[in-house]
Amino acid sequence: METNERFYEKDPFLIPYKTDIERRISNIIKKEAALTIDTISLADFACGHHYFGLHFLEKKWFFREWAPGADSIFIIGEVTGWEEKKEFALKRINKEGVWEISLPAEVLKHGDLYRLRIHWPAGEGDRIPVYANRVIQDPQTLIFNAQVWSPPLPYKWNCNNFTRPNEAPLIYEAHIGMAQEEAKIGTYKEFADNTLPRIIASGYNTIQLMAIQEHPYYGSFGYQVSSFFAPSSRFGTPDDLKELVDKAHSAGLAVTMDLIHSHAVCNEVEGLSRFDGTLHQYFHRGSRGMHNAWNSRCFDYGKNQVLHFLLSNCRYWLDEYNFDGFRFDGVTSMLYLHHGLEKTFSCYADYFNQTVDEDALTYLALANKLIHEIRPDAVTIAEDISGMPGLATPVSEGGFGFDYRFSMGIPDYWIRLVKDIYDEDWPTGTLWYELNTRREEEKSISYSESHDQALVGDQTLLFRLIGPDMYEHMTVKDENFRVERGIALHKLIRLITMATAGNGYLNFIGNEFGHPEWIDFPRPGNNWSYHYARRQWHLVDDPSLKYHLLASFDQDMIALARRFHLLESSAPMLLYENTNDKIIAFRRAGLLFAFNFHPTRSFTDYCFDAPPGTYEMIFDSDSRVYGGYGRLIPGQVHQTLSDKTKSSKRRFISLYLPTRTGIVLKYTE
Repeated sequence: METNERFYEKDPFLIPYKTDIERRISNIIKKEAALTIDTISLADFACGHHYFGLHFLEKKWFFREWAPGADSIFIIGEVTGWEEKKEFALKRINKEGVWEISLPAEVLKHGDLYRLRIHWPAGEGDRIPVYANRVIQDPQTLIFNAQVWSPPLPYKWNCNNFTRPNEAPLIYEAHIGMAQEEAKIGTYKEFADNTLPRIIASGYNTIQLMAIQEHPYYGSFGYQVSSFFAPSSRFGTPDDLKELVDKAHSAGLAVTMDLIHSHAVCNEVEGLSRFDGTLHQYFHRGSRGMHNAWNSRCFDYGKNQVLHFLLSNCRYWLDEYNFDGFRFDGVTSMLYLHHGLEKTFSCYADYFNQTVDEDALTYLALANKLIHEIRPDAVTIAEDISGMPGLATPVSEGGFGFDYRFSMGIPDYWIRLVKDIYDEDWPTGTLWYELNTRREEEKSISYSESHDQALVGDQTLLFRLIGPDMYEHMTVKDENFRVERGIALHKLIRLITMATAGNGYLNFIGNEFGHPEWIDFPRPGNNWSYHYARRQWHLVDDPSLKYHLLASFDQDMIALARRFHLLESSAPMLLYENTNDKIIAFRRAGLLFAFNFHPTRSFTDYCFDAPPGTYEMIFDSDSRVYGGYGRLIPGQVHQTLSDKTKSSKRRFISLYLPTRTGIVLKYTE
């Protein structure tokens, strides 16, 4: 099958690499045929979670595990006194290394703890079953065990057949554990009861949940996964998570999750590493099987058994928890043998050479096809910093099937500007370029900051803009230069990032109101403190503080985007840019956006070309309700003017643009 020619028409620079692209597409087709034997669907193939692991069928318990390197396997647990017993020994049932056991119904009950004892030629070890759907940690011993999860009454969904909103994703990224005010680990129930209503009120239409898959170290932010089929028990039960998703759906919000298929934790008891005594069961042999920078294991995407495991994992979260899609984490690490570390992607040759893991590309394409086969409305997002062409292009057109890709360079650029350059020197031309540089044929999601920019060692945008004055000068009546500057720029940064976003926008929990400080999970270096692993909601709830003004700005900004279908419209069209004056003006979705980033100069009667007509100001970052100075008249109407030169058809608009202000005008006729 040849790539759709439109792929090359949209980007002629890909033509020299047509042979590589066609080979990659062919690899995808051949691998799918091999997995499905051309007789079943990809969705039928991705059902490993129905076969492996513990299941109650026909009044018996059945347990199966794939462990080709094992000599013998025993179920041990509360039912065996944590000792090996011959009646709990699994039998090897085929040459591929599948082991199986059936047990009477009365042997196991809901809530029982268990694990595996595996023997191999060079030794033995305890292991958590790979497909365990419930794993809990003993709070005293800190030991992890699988738990039989078979409640008498299965969770009953209230919102059935939810369909993701047919609009651009406005994503609220959140972490369950740190979403509460108290210095502790929050729960699914607390999130559903306390945080979800805040997200609903904020106007975002999609929640992106972090750290859902079970991970032994809380401080890993959920990126060192041990049990891929188990929702993290530190936040509550599986039914608690289902209730959270159910409530979000009932309110019309889609719920996606971070899916960590780029690597796995090195832990051997509660992880996949050396599961059957070999280091290469799920991972590459030798040094390639180790991600030294992350201290984690690298999947071998060329193995059919690994694809079965990962594809089944995709289907599991869609089927069992009704998630509406995934953000695939660490895609750059998957795509390249060098994992993208200390690598500058400066030319197309960087995407077509021997350092590219084409097996990983094949897996990502199959995962996207599977997800959309099961849920046509599901959304998939690639976290890739390299700019690999085709990630968010259909396989039929030469790509790998993601719906969106993150514009990861934008937050990095904002940090560089805020950190290294005084705003009076900000190059607005370069800023416009950075905000709008994207592959036009691929949908993208922009953001000014995510969790990455707030981790310990870094700072949120507002905290970096204001500094220590944030601790003492955030009361409404307190006039402080640094605070006023920071708040004004924070609003401009968020508004222009959202207004120029390709096809979606993301905000990290609390950043909408300028949450202070950084994120630091409990660890030895901070004496296991939860002080920075929480959200201080009292700040935004206090009317005497300025945080609620920023929250109101963000809420109205999101409402504006939804009202005018801003991110569903075509790309913004630049009308005017002046680096000396720090002015940027552009059109989008029938709206005119004008920004004055200048720190000291307000401009009266500032003129630039605009389509002829009447414009009404409908949004103003300088409004007092957003903590501004109120220098503009709400609802002010502007008529375009004619050039006095008789032969000219030029039309321009004349505006008052105060310092550090962004305005939005609606074309009315």
